[in-house]
Amino acid sequence: MIGARAWQRMLSGRRLDLLDPSPLDVELADIAHGLARVARWNGQTTGDYAFSVAQHSLLVEDIFRRTNRCNADDCLMALLHDAPEYVIGDMISPFKAVVGGGYKSVEKRLESAVHLRFGLPSHTPKDLKERIKKADRVAAYFEATELAGFSASEARKFFGQPRGVTRETLPIEPLPAVEAQRLFAARFNALETERAKTRLEA
Repeated sequence: MIGARAWQRMLSGRRLDLLDPSPLDVELADIAHGLARVARWNGQTTGDYAFSVAQHSLLVEDIFRRTNRCNADDCLMALLHDAPEYVIGDMISPFKAVVGGGYKSVEKRLESAVHLRFGLPSHTPKDLKERIKKADRVAAYFEATELAGFSASEARKFFGQPRGVTRETLPIEPLPAVEAQRLFAARFNALETERAKTRLEA
């Protein structure tokens, strides 16, 4: 009997081991492609297209950048804050609570592999993680009220009241997957260029 398969074949040809992921098997093209095809809110959003994790990641990085003093490394960690979901999908918070620690351990191993692949700390430092999470909650509030059918009072209860950011300033209209994929890759490449310039100037 063949043992259970614990790896996923990516379109790049890489085989990513879910139990022991190697940074060498992480490719930006696979991340951008996968996240652009994973729907936020289990697809329960308005519009002709799903609101993808790729688009959410762009939204979070945009909010984070506008509300924090940060460098390109910080912004890249914000952009990649949900990167493991290109492999494991976007599990809504209530279901994560039911599944428990197993999901989190896989997620952390994938986060480490992604970060190391791109020359980042294996895990986001605690203070930075909290600031990214704050931007994540702001994004979730507007996604919930604009796309997922939440009332403002209901969204405030779960995500808090956003401050310093308004709906009019946010790119929140759901996009086709290929466009979300292109924009995610473009933002990644812009940050990589900025990081390379900073290293040269150091």
